[in-house]
Amino acid sequence: MLTPAFDLSQDPDFLTVAIRVPYARVSEFDVYFEGVDFKFYAKPYFLRLTLPGRVVENGSEQGSYDADKGIFTIRLPKETPGQKSRTAKPLVEEIGASEVSEGGVEAEDEEFDWEIEQVPYEEVSESALNPQYHYGFGNLRSGVFQRLQDELSDVIDIKDPDFTPAPERRQKRLDAELAKFDPDHYLADFFEDEAVEQILKYNPWWTDIYSKMMCFIFKCIFFLVSFSEEEKYQLRKFVNKSYLLDKRALRQVYYSLIDILLAYCYETRVTEGEKNVESAWNIRKLSPTLCWFETWTNVHEILVSFGRRVLCYPLYRHFKLVMKAYRDTIKILQLGKSAVLKCLLDVHKIFQENDPAYILNDLYISDYCVWIQKAKSNKLAALAETLKEVSLTKAQLGLELEELEAAALLVQEEDTASRAGRPVSRQQTPACPPEAGDTEESDSTTSCETEGSDSEQGELSGSESETVHSLQGPFLKERGDLLIDDGVCRNSAVERCGGSPRKPPASPRAPGGSGPLIEELGEQLNSRVQVSRPEDSAAASHSSVQGRGDWQTPSD
Repeated sequence: MLTPAFDLSQDPDFLTVAIRVPYARVSEFDVYFEGVDFKFYAKPYFLRLTLPGRVVENGSEQGSYDADKGIFTIRLPKETPGQKSRTAKPLVEEIGASEVSEGGVEAEDEEFDWEIEQVPYEEVSESALNPQYHYGFGNLRSGVFQRLQDELSDVIDIKDPDFTPAPERRQKRLDAELAKFDPDHYLADFFEDEAVEQILKYNPWWTDIYSKMMCFIFKCIFFLVSFSEEEKYQLRKFVNKSYLLDKRALRQVYYSLIDILLAYCYETRVTEGEKNVESAWNIRKLSPTLCWFETWTNVHEILVSFGRRVLCYPLYRHFKLVMKAYRDTIKILQLGKSAVLKCLLDVHKIFQENDPAYILNDLYISDYCVWIQKAKSNKLAALAETLKEVSLTKAQLGLELEELEAAALLVQEEDTASRAGRPVSRQQTPACPPEAGDTEESDSTTSCETEGSDSEQGELSGSESETVHSLQGPFLKERGDLLIDDGVCRNSAVERCGGSPRKPPASPRAPGGSGPLIEELGEQLNSRVQVSRPEDSAAASHSSVQGRGDWQTPSD
């Protein structure tokens, strides 16, 4: 608990307590007063006072909150109006020798204070906060986590942001992503993608609005997006303000907006619009702006960072979801600032209902909700066009995805071939089909969507089919050479894979090697293919002929 700064004043009828609680969760606070006792709580702040005079609860008490200054003002009615309250008790008392027994033990009748110990608030100087390390909306904040680090450590991934420069934040983020990447999880979603395909079919609220916009492109876009009564109430609670941002800060605001929208689009799609307890975690974890206070220099690095985090942190880790969130974000930006505002209000509500994440509303989302209403529409349109021109490939993510997929496809092919050569009853498990490509049905309403989907399909499905064909050729050519040794038929192609590049390469970036799944795949490459022992030379000759051609399944 933090002890906030406060000020105590009085007039003939009221005692007034002004409590400064910046970045507190003001939607949930408690005030208790009776007699001379006063207690105030608003996470992460707690204040306990012994008032200089008695107060009473009679219905005339008042309270207010200044959002700009972060100050609660509470007026408490005096029990005896007109009485000048003062205390004769000194702030610090010296304990005399007479109050301590001879053995140095406290007197038995001395009352022990069981209350929470409070440390008086001390203002930190600007120089001690290293004000050059800024964050928040437009990089306008600093020093927030100087005192709140312990209380809000679950909100962000970076430690001591007030003392960590931007280049160091980025390097730590990249290292954390590499350590978190799990090849087993990625390959599982890559091959078994039924759930992902179902998620891709979901149409969020902006899809229908976008289709209507393309049909009525010359009409006013603003009226296509409507706001619920709850959203209107949210808007009325914001304080109207203006932001003085230089060119560099304004560019960061637009860049970070893309980053936040990408995370929001992913979350909305995977939950199919039904928010849950993990929604706040998903959004802030997928947005480096929110969890690492990242700054950006171009749009492409935002998309790369988002793609890496999608494949490292959430439940569904698939490249198709990265590209789908990318296209969703373009649609929202093209719909205009009313659609962007609706998304930001949804994020604000999610964070406000989450215990540690509410601080991100004060640092980013509340300011975005106010600022976007005054943003220029042509700037958002230009931002959408810039985002459309950016392309993203798996190789650019720096996670060696293509090598990992190629190794898994090779092992899958060898496993299928070896199973086809087994003689008697065997349990065959259907091989998971390779990923068909990262594009789905393109929107018929816009040509730019079609072009984006076609280029994505050509790039991804082309690279995968190229990999499969290049691996199938030499494998089918080499696997015809069979060795007969003591009744055991060995595939020479499989034998050679034990020490050749056919063995799936382990990703050096993955923590703890390439994981149990990749190790199991490597072991399968070195396994022997068991067949029935031929009863005579003719059978052996027949087996040799079959070995040079296609595998035949022995009849039972």
